[in-house]
Amino acid sequence: MNADVIIPTYKPDIKFFTLIARLLRQTVRPHRIIIMNTDEEKWDLSGAEDKLIESGASSLCEVHHIAKKDFDHGHTRNTGVSYSDAPFFVMMTQDAIPQNDTMIEALLSPMNDEIKMTYARQIPDRGANAIERFSRYFNYPEESRTKTEADAISLGIKTYFASNVCAAYDRAAFDSLGGFPDRAIFNEDMVYAGKLLKSGKALRYCASAVVYHSHSYTASQQIRRNFDLAVSQKDNPEIFAGIKSEKEGKKLVQTTAEWLKKQGEGREIPKLYWISGCKYLGYCLGRNYRKLPGWLVKKLSMNKTYWEKRK
Repeated sequence: MNADVIIPTYKPDIKFFTLIARLLRQTVRPHRIIIMNTDEEKWDLSGAEDKLIESGASSLCEVHHIAKKDFDHGHTRNTGVSYSDAPFFVMMTQDAIPQNDTMIEALLSPMNDEIKMTYARQIPDRGANAIERFSRYFNYPEESRTKTEADAISLGIKTYFASNVCAAYDRAAFDSLGGFPDRAIFNEDMVYAGKLLKSGKALRYCASAVVYHSHSYTASQQIRRNFDLAVSQKDNPEIFAGIKSEKEGKKLVQTTAEWLKKQGEGREIPKLYWISGCKYLGYCLGRNYRKLPGWLVKKLSMNKTYWEKRK
């Protein structure tokens, strides 16, 4: 299968070049690697040019620079897709590292007349804290699963869960559905997944396609991240109306606390409750953002430029 890889970047570091190197070793090699870089002044290869040339990456990679003020989670990715002419594309983030050489093959092999999007399993980076490690295992289990709109009855919000940290798309289906929302504060991957399922197609979680990817957000970062998540849900009622996230959040907290006890990491439970409380606070504020003054909305958001454009 012919597929391009599209990667938005900002201040890429050595981890990004590890990603490129591992993409070049894939059993299904990318046709092209399209990089959408924000802020050309921060594009610092730090002597990596020679390594890229030696590996053959320079002939596959193309870099498109945009100003920071023009970045948008949806529009920037849509622009990257517009540079591709392949029948499939893989969307990634700069900090997702393939675990093995069959990641792209595993993402593309399930594609058929029904399945038009797939996404990879994420496992924690070395050094990730205990709470983050379990969060990855909770959201990305070892078993693959195909999801359709009918699963919304039993799965709720998890039906539309699909992360473009590493995900593959059928280009024809993507174009027919209008791609990602052109203005997106965050969560563009789930918005698109919702449109796909509501159109009668399916998406598949591919546990055999694995990337290393995890974060250790501070309390304030969790507030802002979940604020933006809730704003995205509020602004896309055609996907999220009537589906609540709170139940899934409570389940994550409860099962994480139980796992921490079993692992002898009980000292992390107060931190778990504190971080979870911050997440919930951010989410509640985001759900009610229209009732808040503009200066506070911008302060609470992780994506400041979104609100500047919205004006």
